[in-house]
Amino acid sequence: VTGSYKRPREVNWLIGLGLLAITMGLIFTGTVMKWDQEGYEALGHNVEAGKLLGALGFWFSNDFEASLPLLGRLYVAAKINANFPGNRKRWGLPSIQGLIVLSDADNGSPLAIMDSIEITILRTGAATAVAAASLARPRSTVVTVCGCGNQGRIQLRALLTVLPLRQAFAWDTDYRQAEALAAEFSPSLRVDPISVGGLQAALRKSDVCVTCTPAKAFFVRRDDIRPGTFIAAVGADSETKQELDPLLFKGNKVVADILDQCAAIGDLHHAIAGGIVSTADVYAELGEIVAGEKQGRAKDDEIIIFDSTGMALQDAAAAIVVYENALRAGFDRRLDFSMQAAAPGAGEAAQS
Repeated sequence: VTGSYKRPREVNWLIGLGLLAITMGLIFTGTVMKWDQEGYEALGHNVEAGKLLGALGFWFSNDFEASLPLLGRLYVAAKINANFPGNRKRWGLPSIQGLIVLSDADNGSPLAIMDSIEITILRTGAATAVAAASLARPRSTVVTVCGCGNQGRIQLRALLTVLPLRQAFAWDTDYRQAEALAAEFSPSLRVDPISVGGLQAALRKSDVCVTCTPAKAFFVRRDDIRPGTFIAAVGADSETKQELDPLLFKGNKVVADILDQCAAIGDLHHAIAGGIVSTADVYAELGEIVAGEKQGRAKDDEIIIFDSTGMALQDAAAAIVVYENALRAGFDRRLDFSMQAAAPGAGEAAQS
């Protein structure tokens, strides 16, 4: 993104290159791409931004060009996405369904249509990894993953790129899901599936806790979290969802992906609604830490919560990386959706 520096809060959240680095690694190599730190620090200090719209999108002033010009072009990304919690049991389908359409921002022509399921899963895990790199203790070796579906898998895979994990506890209300996650990561990582009643003991041994469930009532209690733990609260993306004890937000360091959004639909929302904290008690947004404007972890014994509700910029950044890497790898296939292409015999000519 190019432009002049005016609005530090919005500027700081443009950490797209950091997320791209993790996401590209997860998709294409299984490791973190080593991007130049100066690159996305500069990204955080050279933007004139209007207003970030969180999960809905982002807007820029008329004289501002919004893009991630990895191949020297401007992009517009639109995501149509929804969560269907009953899909797995009723239809055998993933609960997240949708598409991302990537277009040329100069002329509006569509460039790519891609499945949003994988993009959403990967960018959410990428955000946790970016947060953990600054907020978890560098020598963290034990993690508890709460929720062992697709998101739990990618969360663990992403954390392995930034932390020296040696053991993981897998917890799910469906014990078979926990067993499946353990089997997938064995023997490269010791993963112990635990019963519903075993969560308390696991948390008390953990350096990191990730929650990625559709829970409507909290299950991670304040008294079960030991000093120094990094918690990534990923599942709460609506005002009805909740994973963390609201009391955890009192007296501990809280980092939001987007403060206003977390206050409305994240786990932070419940702590605010209960009068336990206010938005003024939130330490920082993740962009401020990545841009170097605020320190990440300061002490080994501090508990740090990352409230991750998801944002549109992550989807746009990830979609651009996937598209440009597909072009480089020769995976692109051009389709013509015009009326002419629908005429008999036009199918072959429409592809190139």
